[in-house]
Amino acid sequence: MDAGREEAGGEGVRRRFTKEEATMTVKAILELKGHDVVTIGPNERLADAVRVLAERRIGALVVTNGDRKIVGILSERDIVRTLAKDGAAALDHTVREAMTAKVKICNEHHTVNEVMEIMTLGRFRHLPVERDGMLDGIISIGDVVKRRIEDVEKEADEIRAYIATA
Repeated sequence: MDAGREEAGGEGVRRRFTKEEATMTVKAILELKGHDVVTIGPNERLADAVRVLAERRIGALVVTNGDRKIVGILSERDIVRTLAKDGAAALDHTVREAMTAKVKICNEHHTVNEVMEIMTLGRFRHLPVERDGMLDGIISIGDVVKRRIEDVEKEADEIRAYIATA
């Protein structure tokens, strides 16, 4: 594991997952939403990052050196923190100065429940997905909530069907 990166999740999970729970993985989410991620270089200006976030209507950018290797993440919260500290002059700072360098990551085998736990404990809304040491996608809290709602609705339909046939 490289410095500045921590693989998240899995610790403390000792129960066996049912077959259905096992299909609720990051891989399943990425198959539906795709692997596209908006990235930015660490030497770009913070003002450019703000423009990209606004144009794309997203809450975070994964910071890479152009090689899909994750070196940080820049969220709206990082930007607000930097602006509060340095005022409007912060917009001329580099992304590297404002980004979170110690990035929690997940992989395609993490379950939706594990990702929810990682995000809740870390108090963040975006989790880069890494595969073979490279950026493979990103999961947002919105992706996770959408998937959980779909699963709960499916379970409710199955219970209704079961009751109707009993």
